[in-house]
Amino acid sequence: MLKKINTRNLQLGMHLHELCGSWMAHPFWRSKFTLTDAEDIRRILDSGITEVWIDIAKGLDISGATLEEAKRSVTEVLVKAERVPGVEAHTPASMSDELRRAAMICAKARKAVVSMFQEVRMGKAISAEDAGELVDEISSSVARNPGALISLARLKTADDYTYMHSVAVCALMVALARQLDLDQQGVREAGMAGLLHDLGKAMMPKAVLNKPGKLTDGEFHIIKNHPVEGHRLLVEGKTASDIVLDVCLHHHEKLDGSGYPDRLAGDSISLFARMGAVCDIYDAITSNRPYKVGWDPAKSIRKMTEWCKGHLDERVFQAFIKSVGIYPVGSLVKLGSGRLAVVVEQSEKSLLAPRVKAFFSTKSQTHIVPELIDLSHPSVTEKIVGREDAAKWAITNLDELWAT
Repeated sequence: MLKKINTRNLQLGMHLHELCGSWMAHPFWRSKFTLTDAEDIRRILDSGITEVWIDIAKGLDISGATLEEAKRSVTEVLVKAERVPGVEAHTPASMSDELRRAAMICAKARKAVVSMFQEVRMGKAISAEDAGELVDEISSSVARNPGALISLARLKTADDYTYMHSVAVCALMVALARQLDLDQQGVREAGMAGLLHDLGKAMMPKAVLNKPGKLTDGEFHIIKNHPVEGHRLLVEGKTASDIVLDVCLHHHEKLDGSGYPDRLAGDSISLFARMGAVCDIYDAITSNRPYKVGWDPAKSIRKMTEWCKGHLDERVFQAFIKSVGIYPVGSLVKLGSGRLAVVVEQSEKSLLAPRVKAFFSTKSQTHIVPELIDLSHPSVTEKIVGREDAAKWAITNLDELWAT
């Protein structure tokens, strides 16, 4: 039976069902667990959260509570439960507005995934349901402006790759699912699968996982076991859906049967696993890794187009391009005038005409006053003539340019 109580009445032995208030204020990655450590109560009080839901069927009740109070609490939570997570309308936001919110979500999400991986390494079972709030927050951001959180999550350090990769793939899966016109449940399943697809890496030796150089055949064999380990962990948690389990196990399969762990081919690979493969590869090659610097987003799209045949589902990949753009946010492009510009936002009118920020003249080889240009506007004659390599022009602040 569920009951809402003031956080001042929390006691060890109570089973938390939900922390009230904004998810951003929550001090934990999950909200359903039994309080066994006084430090956890202190963290809740310090967070500013004033009320929580407890489940008195799974833990201690508040002393002196009456049956009528309990009945009122149950009625309140049942009314709340009628609202389906993630289906409320999300007002579209500009890139600049959503970047601020997305930065906070990324920071919170990183801590949440770090905590999740730590619990796995400590032998604790992971409940997929507990990640629901995190998936909902990421989904809401993507609904308001898909480019913001996806682009910020790409700016991970090599040390943060394992954790922020999960966040980035979650966001990419949500955006792709929306592009494929999946229903709300399908979008949420895709996001959950993206967040948990690499859980098995928590069981990989850190020396191998974070190795700065090329892996030996033996080390690669170890890493290739992470889908199986992740699947095992989620099965033990007993709450992951068949879709989440499938993506975790099969996001490294290839259409020609050369993938792993089961060497599935063609129609044996589900739609969601095909989606997971595309999103996983894109974030991997655009991110800085311990052994290499990430590629420019536009270069990554071009490379994936070359790899697509035999490896990736072409229909899914085309939908993915529509969701992130032919020139994704952060891409360095050359305009017809000879100016270099960085892509700052996609246009609903054309994949070839995003909003860009021109900042460099290739003719004078000097930086110029930055100018925002909507290439899709009827009065604009500028157009993209190709992508450019930042290193060629000694440009080192590209990410600062699009993110500010």
